[in-house]
Amino acid sequence: MMATDEAYKPRPFLKWAGGKGQLLPELTAAVAEARKFKAYHEPFVGGGALFFALQGGGALAEKSVRLSDTNPRLIDLYLAIRDDVSGVIRHLKKHAAAHDETYYYATRAEIPKTSSARAARLLYLNRTCFNGLFRENSKGEFNVPMGRYKNPAICDEPKLRAASAALAQADIACRPFESVLDHAAKGDFVYFDPPYAPVSATAQFTSYHQDGFGTADQERLADVCAQLHRRKVKFLLSNSDVPLIRDLYKDFQVSQVFATRMVNSRADRRGKVAEVLVRNF
Repeated sequence: MMATDEAYKPRPFLKWAGGKGQLLPELTAAVAEARKFKAYHEPFVGGGALFFALQGGGALAEKSVRLSDTNPRLIDLYLAIRDDVSGVIRHLKKHAAAHDETYYYATRAEIPKTSSARAARLLYLNRTCFNGLFRENSKGEFNVPMGRYKNPAICDEPKLRAASAALAQADIACRPFESVLDHAAKGDFVYFDPPYAPVSATAQFTSYHQDGFGTADQERLADVCAQLHRRKVKFLLSNSDVPLIRDLYKDFQVSQVFATRMVNSRADRRGKVAEVLVRNF
């Protein structure tokens, strides 16, 4: 059962570059403005910050929830947390006891056979790698070096159990974002948090998945949003505040927000960054 203590409300269990934790006030306010809706869909689940906030606050009570992403390892992690959180915790405790530099790189190089062991490995790497990045190379291999943490929180059992309880009734699957058109119906709500359009030629960070996410993908996503709008499905979308995104969503409401982003090779380009929220309601 989910812990009732405030500290154990469901929260993201992954460190996630571009995670929406700091924008939750704006995002949850936008969802509240959508008022009543039927099913909830999140086709780029990532760290799941908005889902966990809504679920923890009761906004998704008795609603159908569909979470998805195109990264199979990420989805396997969510499924393992939902279906076998005790197994994941057991493996994580072993990682925590053995953690050092040699162990980190040996673990990064191996792929366990069971789903709970694979999930624990990914969580362990995410909690101990440099900047908590989730990044893969062209072969789909996790390739982030070890970070320098004095006492990394490798196994937060209450957080994982709270997340598992929050995910218990969710439909979780590996599928492309266009598949939302197969499920979303009039009166539903969709939140899109895609890999952001780059703010410069060198600023793109989409390698959380080996296939990336380019301009053509952004255009396809905008077309999906237009189709949802015609179906009377409410949608909310996050992205960077750049001309491409402003142009693609010029027929919808676009508002500017600011978030602190630290993932940039140049220190002078870290800090407050302009982003946009797009909605059709």
